[in-house]
Amino acid sequence: MDLAALIREIGRGAEGARDISRADAQQLYGAILDGQVPDLEQGAIAIALRMKTETVDEMAGFLAAANERLPTLQRPAGPLRPIVIPTYNGARRSANLTPLLALLLQRFGVPVLVHGLSDDYGRVTSEQIFTAFGVPPCTSVAQAQLAMDDGGLAYVPLPLLAPGLDRQLALRSRLGLRNSAHSLVKMLDPFHGNSLLLAAATHPDYITSMRTILTIGGAHALLLRGTEGEPFANPKRRPVIEHLHDGISEILFEAERDSLRVLPQLPETCDASATVAWMRGVLAGEAPLPTPIADQLACCLYACGRASDVNQAKALVAVDSKALACG
Repeated sequence: MDLAALIREIGRGAEGARDISRADAQQLYGAILDGQVPDLEQGAIAIALRMKTETVDEMAGFLAAANERLPTLQRPAGPLRPIVIPTYNGARRSANLTPLLALLLQRFGVPVLVHGLSDDYGRVTSEQIFTAFGVPPCTSVAQAQLAMDDGGLAYVPLPLLAPGLDRQLALRSRLGLRNSAHSLVKMLDPFHGNSLLLAAATHPDYITSMRTILTIGGAHALLLRGTEGEPFANPKRRPVIEHLHDGISEILFEAERDSLRVLPQLPETCDASATVAWMRGVLAGEAPLPTPIADQLACCLYACGRASDVNQAKALVAVDSKALACG
């Protein structure tokens, strides 16, 4: 691949740049992930794509290249789809409740794979919360597979799952800008079509493109506006939650529009220790689970096959919460 020619085509700015085909994008990103593109050219490509913005075809090609290089995890035996939860934003203002959602799913016997970063520019990461809760990161893909097979929870750091993408994320500290990898990591599927993916973005344009890209790839996914970029429903106001499957998008919950009459009980700060203490209270039935998180949990139970419809899933969540509250 002639990198200079490619950079010249995509680097002409938002008005003059040429888009590249899905096949060429897949070839290019594969070379980047394999370490075959020098640093100078990588930086130029990242800046050029940032200026012109990636097309759906380009992102679909990038994602195909990334998924090709993932280790393959086997779907655990049984009827339930394992749930893949990418966690790449962390918390800076409100508590990061991604680990709570994963632990709730585990309690319902759903295999859960969470992957993310150890550190995210000073934010409180899911890895920090999991570690404080007593769930250490997996040290091998084989260990993650064993945890999933037991109907359990596995947290895998990105360098173990996709070292090439981890290197791409690290470019942010050198270039000062996000790049394609920041969106790609939120759409990875180590089960290659046999999972349910929780996909989240904060900007409407990214949600639109993710919907298209995931639909093109035949993904089974729940798509929603994330909370500070994390894939859990805003506990103060539920976003739209979509179920992508079989090439269609199905709205499971509409967005809440009304003003809150009563604020949910949430951790006082976003640090790991306060978040874990609050999570333990929720899991023990000593504190109420915010309704938007309960609704998202019900969507997960339905979409992974744990319940036959959303109403049954909501009933399962309600019964579980009531049983905990009664001790």
